[in-house]
Amino acid sequence: MNTTTTPSDIVEKTVFPILFAISFSHLLNDTIQSLIPAIYPIVKNTYHLSFSQIGLITLTFQMAASLFQPFVGMYTDKKPQPYSLAVGMTFTLCGLVMLSLSNGFYMMLASVALVGTGSSVFHPEASRMASAASGGKRGLAQSIFQLGGNAGSSIGPLLAAWIIVPNGQLSIIWFSIFAMLAIVILSRVGTWYKGYMLVLHAKKGAAKELVANNFSRNKVTLAVIILLILIFSKYFYMASLTSYFTFYVIDKFNLSVQTSQIYLFVFLASVAAGTLAGGPIGDRFGRKYVIWFSILGTAPFALMLPYANLFWTGVLIVPIG
Repeated sequence: MNTTTTPSDIVEKTVFPILFAISFSHLLNDTIQSLIPAIYPIVKNTYHLSFSQIGLITLTFQMAASLFQPFVGMYTDKKPQPYSLAVGMTFTLCGLVMLSLSNGFYMMLASVALVGTGSSVFHPEASRMASAASGGKRGLAQSIFQLGGNAGSSIGPLLAAWIIVPNGQLSIIWFSIFAMLAIVILSRVGTWYKGYMLVLHAKKGAAKELVANNFSRNKVTLAVIILLILIFSKYFYMASLTSYFTFYVIDKFNLSVQTSQIYLFVFLASVAAGTLAGGPIGDRFGRKYVIWFSILGTAPFALMLPYANLFWTGVLIVPIG
């Protein structure tokens, strides 16, 4: 990957090699993240866990992956850390190795907490770097960035079905190759971003131009609160489906663990497809319309899902995603 972009290219043009590198790293990161819910049926049977314990694993993972993000974002706002992505992926690597060797519930909690911490370090600064490389095409840049993550989330269950289900928990360690590859790529991206920051600060008024806006503090606060509520509702539902959908189809339709992973893949692949379409549509018609439609438009399909047979479950999970 070429990291010797000229100053004018850095600030004014879309740097697609960097965008694709960040997106691919996002794919690797979220593939690893998606292994956690994908192995729930395995560890539930192996360690005789209750659904409450499965919920606690999910809670620990989501809290580690979410709660640290604002603090990481605030810190890097003041002191940008070009190599923080590689550091975050190192946390993920350690958690992944621990997860493959876990022999009980509490060690599993510690493992997913490390993986979640790596994710919380990765996402804020990776999103910022994607915007920096956008050249003003932020909707496109965020779509490319999110596509990598959602693609990783969708293929994770398939890889779990093909590798982990037949070979057992220890085979999770093979996915450490993904983390090590991401560390190498993100180190190169960090070098580019370090150069970008030097050029940006050298341009008089560039930083002020990036943060200037014509909205009052109250209006910005209200918009952020609404976004937080919408994001909370979305990810509450997403986490519920991701964690328990495999158990649902196994219990209701007597599917095998491997087959249930295919249905989870269909759901997560639909999420990835929607993300790819959402960015350009948002740039063209307005982001707020896309946000409201993507959340409220899911409701009727979600209400029908509990009453559907196996075929229609597979159909409904697509628009829900």
